[in-house]
Amino acid sequence: MNILAILMAAIAPGLSLLAYFYLKDRYETEPIRVVMKVFILGALLVIPSMMLQHVFMEEFGTGSELVFAFGYSGGIEEFLKWFLLYHVIYRNDQFDEPYDGIVYATAVSLGFATLENIMYALLNTFTFSALLIRALLPVSGHALFGVFMGYYIGKAKFNPDKQRRYMFMALALPAFWHGLFDYIMMMSKTYWLWFIIPLMIFLWMRTMWKVERANDRSPLRVLKRDEEVKTG
Repeated sequence: MNILAILMAAIAPGLSLLAYFYLKDRYETEPIRVVMKVFILGALLVIPSMMLQHVFMEEFGTGSELVFAFGYSGGIEEFLKWFLLYHVIYRNDQFDEPYDGIVYATAVSLGFATLENIMYALLNTFTFSALLIRALLPVSGHALFGVFMGYYIGKAKFNPDKQRRYMFMALALPAFWHGLFDYIMMMSKTYWLWFIIPLMIFLWMRTMWKVERANDRSPLRVLKRDEEVKTG
């Protein structure tokens, strides 16, 4: 398989999932140039993430699988995504409804996952089955963690009296689920599948519920409903 085909196959899952959540916005889709900018910035986070993980492991050792999964992997990666969203998007004028948090957080997460996928495809023996497993698990996992992050960032944005609480949840919950995901993936090859499938089903169910809830909180929904009442 040539290099272009490998790159396209590695990029496709992330872009497909991004398009899915982007089009889930019922009322006002975000400017695609801003979404793609955030996607690219998310991909660039892979570099500082790898550097920080290396520094921590050099300083404190690799630790147990639990420490690696929840600290070096889930903790560092989700913090960097959260940090970027807060400083680049949170006060952006385009962020004008709760669902926008989900769009931008999934863009960051899937940018990160896509570059990881490209690196995996280029540095390892590439097979279709390996790519399919990565699309169904690590890539979609990053998307789901992004939905959790974006949902609570959206709540923080439009509930200023509870901003600190929701911003903390926007970091803590994705870091926890990411850590749990990685910890399960590091388990014995005999048993990990029995745990990862129920986890992914649960996360997808919670994700779709949060997508609906975020859309329902859109101020544009209220305006649309009022217009329908007036014209009805």
